[in-house]
Amino acid sequence: MKRVLVAILFITVALQACKKTLVGEERYREQAAKDDAIIQQYIVDNNLQDSVQRIDTSGVYYIIRKPGSGNDVYTNSTRVTVGFTTRVLTTGQLIFQTDQFHPTYSLGSNIIRAWQLGIPQVQEGGVVRILSPSRYAYGPYPQPSLGLPADAILDFEITVYNIQN
Repeated sequence: MKRVLVAILFITVALQACKKTLVGEERYREQAAKDDAIIQQYIVDNNLQDSVQRIDTSGVYYIIRKPGSGNDVYTNSTRVTVGFTTRVLTTGQLIFQTDQFHPTYSLGSNIIRAWQLGIPQVQEGGVVRILSPSRYAYGPYPQPSLGLPADAILDFEITVYNIQN
């Protein structure tokens, strides 16, 4: 009898874990659909159809403001020195601006996925605007220190000052 109760308890816990995973995946897909609809409407409302490009199926869009020069090949270990402005796409609220400070990042896991996809679209001296769905930025996690709500769709304007391989 004790074994049966332990087995039932184990199966119940296992099923609950599966249920949480499905709920998480379902929420992810729902949020992805919302983000994509908002970004596509923003593109139409701001007449960006002729200049915006989408990176594969990610839902990340970019506009090359200035291509830059060179023929650097980007890898996960590439270090980039950038200046950037971050805004919430839906409100235009300024979240962060580097001004005279130009940080250096590795394109590996040190930066959000939208940057990993968008920055390589330009070369040194280039400027790229990235429209990022929440899943490729901070996702469902609010960033109170930045005044950023959960599921924020972000608009980045990034200047690449230096590329180091």
